[in-house]
Amino acid sequence: MTNSAAPEEPKYWVKSVARAADILEALAAPSQGNGLSVTEVGQACSISKSAAFGMLQTLRAYGLVSDDGEGMNRRYRLGMSLARLGDRARSQVSLRGVAHPVLRDLSRATGMASRLAVPEDGHAVVVDQVELDQRVRLDLRMGQRELPHCTGLGKALLSAVPQSEAASVVERFGLPRRTSRTITDPATFLAHLRDIARVGYALDDEEDAEGIICIGAPVFDDRSVCAGAVSITGLKLGLPAWRYQELGGQVRDAARRISVSLGWVEEPETGTPDAGSAHSDGFGS
Repeated sequence: MTNSAAPEEPKYWVKSVARAADILEALAAPSQGNGLSVTEVGQACSISKSAAFGMLQTLRAYGLVSDDGEGMNRRYRLGMSLARLGDRARSQVSLRGVAHPVLRDLSRATGMASRLAVPEDGHAVVVDQVELDQRVRLDLRMGQRELPHCTGLGKALLSAVPQSEAASVVERFGLPRRTSRTITDPATFLAHLRDIARVGYALDDEEDAEGIICIGAPVFDDRSVCAGAVSITGLKLGLPAWRYQELGGQVRDAARRISVSLGWVEEPETGTPDAGSAHSDGFGS
């Protein structure tokens, strides 16, 4: 087995370190709950049994691998030192720091202002933004709460939580009409959230303000928890309808880039985390 996410070998590539990383990835596979034998590790990583044994013993000495059993029955698993390192890594990662370069790229690619928001008490709170140098300046509401039902950021965040949690938010805050295009029927809105979860991005098509569109997508962390959302905002005037899907894909890809940087692992079956089983940090009652 090789790490499918590994980059091409750079100038200073150290093969032994790469092999150790492959071993950790093999032991981390969901199907390996009972651990692997040294032979199975060697087969999974395409290395000899003796090389696998040496690597495993070295990783074991650092607490990165643990083992139990004797002889042919010995099985290897991930070590608890990885949990400590994971906690340290999580504490060192800033969502805003990871997202800001992606926001810059997104604004350059789309020609629209981009924003980052986090969930707070059922709403989206904007914590970072990249504006464009243009004559028409939009009110991007930095640091303010955005309604969850009629904004790209709010709908993106709500789409990433279980429907029961989204329904609770709707019950608490209602669906106040902002424009003639705002969705105000709870059943229709919850069905709309399911569509958003399926395609991976949310469209606010003049639902919060006349003449303004906003497209948002959720960001997930290493636990597949919704950590926030990114969006682009611009004027609808002259924007063809076919462009929405193209822009939505760009926002979704930007959110995926940030998610991967936070440690999220893409689900191979659907390409996005299961919104029916995900949890949130800020949308609960």
